[in-house]
Amino acid sequence: MPDPTRLLTLLRQATILTRATPGRQGQLIHLHDVDDVLILGDLHGHMGNLAAALKKAQLERFPRRHLIVQELIHGVFRYPDGSDKSHQAVDVWAALKCQFPQRVHYLPGNHELAQWTNRAIAKGDFDLNASFLDGVRFAYGGHGNEIYAAYCELFRSLPIAIRLPNRVLVCHTLPTPRDQAQCDWERLQRLEPEAADVQPGGPIYALCWGRDVSPSNAEQFIQRMDVDWVISGHIPCEAGFAHPNPWQLILDSQGAPAAVCLCPAQCPMTRDDLLACVNMI
Repeated sequence: MPDPTRLLTLLRQATILTRATPGRQGQLIHLHDVDDVLILGDLHGHMGNLAAALKKAQLERFPRRHLIVQELIHGVFRYPDGSDKSHQAVDVWAALKCQFPQRVHYLPGNHELAQWTNRAIAKGDFDLNASFLDGVRFAYGGHGNEIYAAYCELFRSLPIAIRLPNRVLVCHTLPTPRDQAQCDWERLQRLEPEAADVQPGGPIYALCWGRDVSPSNAEQFIQRMDVDWVISGHIPCEAGFAHPNPWQLILDSQGAPAAVCLCPAQCPMTRDDLLACVNMI
């Protein structure tokens, strides 16, 4: 485990850098100075898949390549006491953010949102929020509560969506038709989320929890966001990825097979172009 004092410094610096990411406008980042982007789906603490994705990204070799990860926490990997080890993936990301502050990004999913807002989320009878906290305490002992607070502040600072210059939007999921109609989307212009934004009916909540991938809903969303494509996660995919409607690619990076997308950032994309960018790790 990293030294607790050094880890606290790392997490706090990553939080500052996240809020100051170039191109950030409220909860949305508009990427610039970019040739291509390696995009991951949900990871849920899978350190092996994260390592394989980083090997594919080759960020040091390609200085105009960006990396987008999402939903790093709440996995199946456990400490000896049964608690969740997925905070380790957040530690790796924080180190990467400090090394490549303009080119490494982290999109929250419903699991990060549930963790920092203390909204119950479970798998069967297993309390995922409690297990994450227990894992942090197991790893860092007396420093656990302070480090946990730093994780929550980092989650709070994360952007909700990232827009590429070629009109590709990366976000965790699509809002439902009801949320599309009722949410106050202007609230995404605020850098700091308020309570209403992260509760049911709020735009951040809607972009973390929705599951409607119908063509009509997807078409309405791309029109609302003024984009041509959406690359998302959230929904498990047996093949590692899915193309459920004409405007959306879903990536699933948490198991095997696991998919990532190495997407050009400047040129317009067709369906065939986008699917050709999918790589298995």
